[in-house]
Amino acid sequence: MANDRQKPERDNLLKMAGRLANPAHLRSVLGRTAAILREQGAEQMWRDVRFRVGLAVHKVSWRDKVDIPLKKELRAQRAENLQGPCISIVVPLFNTPARYFKQMTGSVRKQTYTNWQLVLVDASDAAHAEVSAKAAALAQKDARFVYRKIENGGIAANTTKGFAVATGEYLTLLDHDDVIYPNALYDVVKAIQQTGADFLYSDEIVLSDDFKQLGGYHFKPDFAPDYLRGVNYITHLAVFSRKLLDAAGAYESPEYDGAQDHDLILRLTEKATKIHHIKKSLYVWRAAAGSTAQTMDAKPYAIAAGERAINAHLQRVGLQGEAHAIPGAPGAFQLHYELTGHPLITVMIPNKDHTDDLDRCLTSLYQNAGYDNFEVLVIENNSTDPETERYYAEIPQKFANCRVVRYQGKFNFSAINNFGAQFANGEQLLLLNNDIEVTSQDFLRELLSYSQRPDVGAVGAKLIYPDNEIQHAGVIMGINGSAGHSHKGHPADAVGDMYRLVTTQDFMAVTGACLMTKTALYREMGGLDEEKFAVAYNDVDYCLKLWQKGLLNVYTPLAQAIHYESRSRGLDTLSENAKRYEREKANFYEKYQPYIDNYDPYYNPHFTNKVENFSLR
Repeated sequence: MANDRQKPERDNLLKMAGRLANPAHLRSVLGRTAAILREQGAEQMWRDVRFRVGLAVHKVSWRDKVDIPLKKELRAQRAENLQGPCISIVVPLFNTPARYFKQMTGSVRKQTYTNWQLVLVDASDAAHAEVSAKAAALAQKDARFVYRKIENGGIAANTTKGFAVATGEYLTLLDHDDVIYPNALYDVVKAIQQTGADFLYSDEIVLSDDFKQLGGYHFKPDFAPDYLRGVNYITHLAVFSRKLLDAAGAYESPEYDGAQDHDLILRLTEKATKIHHIKKSLYVWRAAAGSTAQTMDAKPYAIAAGERAINAHLQRVGLQGEAHAIPGAPGAFQLHYELTGHPLITVMIPNKDHTDDLDRCLTSLYQNAGYDNFEVLVIENNSTDPETERYYAEIPQKFANCRVVRYQGKFNFSAINNFGAQFANGEQLLLLNNDIEVTSQDFLRELLSYSQRPDVGAVGAKLIYPDNEIQHAGVIMGINGSAGHSHKGHPADAVGDMYRLVTTQDFMAVTGACLMTKTALYREMGGLDEEKFAVAYNDVDYCLKLWQKGLLNVYTPLAQAIHYESRSRGLDTLSENAKRYEREKANFYEKYQPYIDNYDPYYNPHFTNKVENFSLR
């Protein structure tokens, strides 16, 4: 998976020395060092020093950027002697290099949780007998090692044979060239005992063949079904109960070789009763030459298998759609859903003067709707330019099923939309700003294809600034003490962190600049909050109410538009708007403090909450 994450500015020794010459900075550094020593011990203090010196000499170790436990933590885990279920680790061996085998088995033997079983199913040929002999010898010495020599049937069939041999209450997969952290199984069992989860997964990192160069971080969101359909973001470390595996089918299908894990995880999560995300890196994925971890471009069969696996999943869950590989994003897929009806969509566009903006919005919408059953309500709000009324008079002749309704109160975005909704005849509502220019084909159809689903509350689009940078690709809670837009400022053609910009995503909220929702839901929720969120945060508040109801809020990158943000009314940071904005921000924090202070489940605590670009903390 690719990253478009911004790289930090490199330091140098001269700059570091210059800062340390400043007494105030020196006191700050010494204070921080003392705090680390006092609170976390000498080992962590030394890690911090090494990391900062590494920055200065341009040699930053990957070890200082992930969740490597301290030695004292590992000692405490071993001393605890945690009692819990047996975890069967299934490893299909095939012509495994001896070095890889030693590192893989060594990482299992170093686990601080000891109730495990390592199942080695070996399909290696006679030319690679060395590792086969080593595996058999381990099984002779330690009953926790189980060795079976098998005929090679491909990765899926070989894994299935491993499932049949495993006897643990929980199972996990480990590639023969990868390793797990020494605390991996301990953290898994702790999570099982605390949550009762029957499916768990962790974050992971990708390293070079020699484990010296960082290939990337996979810092994941909590369970997001739409994201999983587009990318197997879960991958490693995935742990699941035997009961769940049996319910989902205790096999990996050769039909999906190359995407067999994606198929398995889709089947497991369909049946799971409790899915838990461990927000730690517990797995190291080796990016060996030609591996899927490095690139899927070398494996076109894997991409085709991924499409088939996702399509089979859609059939099982009753969704009519089809997966298509995304060009330039190998291993990522977009889903095209069939429409299940022909509902009327009411598009609501508040407007005050700015007829050029409005005309551009309407023209682009009608040209790119890709759907014929819609009406448009232009909600007039105290325009003063005589040209505006002349333009309104032309609307019925220029745009079919488009009419003007008149709101006469003072500017209140929530009240304006609530007023317009009274005149809506559609089963679906689209809130649309007048400074939006629709640029993608089938715009309304794409939004509707998600909004029609009973499990979806609101749907948002990919919004681009006129300078071709991302303005909105979903809303992240907690950014700067409130909320921010995912990947804001990234190039419009970027794939994003782990392909999040080009695949459909689940978020806690999407922006009201372009938001589709069911009319019945809008009315059930009482529309937008006119009292606490007259202008700001009303859209996020609405989405959070839907999310609390158990509904998904979805971002689709296939609905795309340019957003000439705030041209029609000015920025919230200026003049009197600033006071109103701060008041509404305070209201938002008071209402949603737990979601703001604790990391968004669709984000990750490894990322900063100061900016929206998925930079590391």
